[in-house]
Amino acid sequence: MDSSLVNDMFGYSSVERPLWDEIQQELDDLRNVYWPTDGKELADIGMLVGETFLRCVGLIRHRINKELEGVEPLCLVTACFLFFLSLWVLKRLFTYNSFVPSNKRLSLLERFRRLPIIRSISASKMRPVLKDLERDLKKDYAPGSFKKVLPEEGHKAVNIVEEVQSYLDLSKADWKAGRVSGCIYSPNDIECEKLVLDVFHKTMKSNHLHADIFSGVRKMEAEIIRWVLNLYHGDADACGSISSGGTESIMLACKAYRDFAFATRGITEPEILVPHSAHAAFDKAADWLRLEIRKVPLDPKTLMVDTRKMRKMITRNTILLVGSAPGYPHGIIDPIEGIAALGCRYNIPVHVDCCLGGFIMPFLEDAGFGKFNFDFSVKGVTSISCDTHKYAMAPKGTSLVMYSSKKYLHHQFSAAGDWPGGVYITPTVAGSRSGAVVACCWATLRYYGRGGYVEACRDILTEARKIKDGIKEIKGLRVLGDPQATVIAFDSDIINIFEVNSRMGKLGWHLNPLQFPSGIHICLTKIHAENKVTETFLTDLRTIVEKMLQEPDKKVSSQAAVYGQAQTFSDRSIVKDLLLNYMDIIYSTEDYVD
Repeated sequence: MDSSLVNDMFGYSSVERPLWDEIQQELDDLRNVYWPTDGKELADIGMLVGETFLRCVGLIRHRINKELEGVEPLCLVTACFLFFLSLWVLKRLFTYNSFVPSNKRLSLLERFRRLPIIRSISASKMRPVLKDLERDLKKDYAPGSFKKVLPEEGHKAVNIVEEVQSYLDLSKADWKAGRVSGCIYSPNDIECEKLVLDVFHKTMKSNHLHADIFSGVRKMEAEIIRWVLNLYHGDADACGSISSGGTESIMLACKAYRDFAFATRGITEPEILVPHSAHAAFDKAADWLRLEIRKVPLDPKTLMVDTRKMRKMITRNTILLVGSAPGYPHGIIDPIEGIAALGCRYNIPVHVDCCLGGFIMPFLEDAGFGKFNFDFSVKGVTSISCDTHKYAMAPKGTSLVMYSSKKYLHHQFSAAGDWPGGVYITPTVAGSRSGAVVACCWATLRYYGRGGYVEACRDILTEARKIKDGIKEIKGLRVLGDPQATVIAFDSDIINIFEVNSRMGKLGWHLNPLQFPSGIHICLTKIHAENKVTETFLTDLRTIVEKMLQEPDKKVSSQAAVYGQAQTFSDRSIVKDLLLNYMDIIYSTEDYVD
């Protein structure tokens, strides 16, 4: 380096001997005298190197002190404080935590990445990843092609049914044999399927928007809501509505609390506090409803939300506290009583996300798996979301959002009183809603009854407990937390857990990868229980892990590499771009060419 450049950088005057020259002289003396070693003792060389280093540090210290002689101590301390505070803020901003609301942090990072040079670098890095992603998503379509134009003439029904079957045959996942985590919750029950098809045929043209015309379906909806409220110990004031799924139920609850907070407390910058493990539907609600979402850290051992940290994060703008029973990633039941106690203390509504455990949690005690306090019997719980299209085994398209009082539910509704088309009110996001899905849900709940759900809960959790215990016995694996319901998550400190997932996929298992921390989980359903897959699953998992332990240096698959790499990005907006491209590929009708 040019010494004159260093002098200019540090503002040294030409009168003084430059600091850089003094340091350079010390290093030259060391090199000229002690290099080559000429047989000198290494200990002597090490001592002299150390002495030279200390002299250089002393020169730097002396020069810095001299340069700062005229600076006010307070100014110096303040400048140092602001410098390190700026570094700390930047670190927290780019770290996956709760310092900055996650949606605001993502927005800031996205703006930074719009800079041309940053955008160019990101695009070059993502190109090979997207190529692999496109190949994985479109491999089932090859070598066929997409139909891109509506036929001029209608086709015969028999031909259309054949085409539908050919499309369904594109999927190679053997979900009927119980090799898919979650996804399909209804068992292979031919009698129930015939019942649902018959009910769907009778109600397929009904529409909830016209409640005065389809009064029978309206009665079914009201009865379903009351049945489920009773399961969750709702009193006479408890109420709710049926949505299209868990995501909509969560969004409706957030909308109700946002409007309630504005009407009763005048809050215009609402915040919601959710566990880091809370479902991504809360992020979606924050995105759509312009809420600030703050992620509360988990206890690193139990993976439950840390209620002490939740308390510290509460502000005057907090409109909602959230807990999961259980959470999707790890199957952990959050301390609902502790969260509800905070809600009572600070007069903040509390929502329990029971979408996944909707028709498991209310039956745990009767099935012999202990009592958990998580519903309206807990003081402070003001709403619950519960999916009937999961463990209630109803067809896809129904979920419930329930409230302890109509004062919350009324803020969920959307009403237009001065529309030229007449007065208009809807309880959910949709206007027109198919009455068929509600009727099929009603029929399914009638078909199984309470006894059927207790039995299903017992069968599913029996298999889940066997898998949890079996994973604990496999060297190299570790169960995450202490799951009490149907999801068992595990990771490893020794081997690449995403490579485990990739190899299990080659054996036909479709598991769910996790992040923060890295892991995978299996979500047990009635299909797993009736197919008795536990032993096969554990055998395959044990074989893969043992083989990986024997070959620790073997290169991992591209799929495992992508999952692992995605978690290393401090800038989560890169991952968002990847997901946007994922959706583009999903909707693309361009034929894939390798």
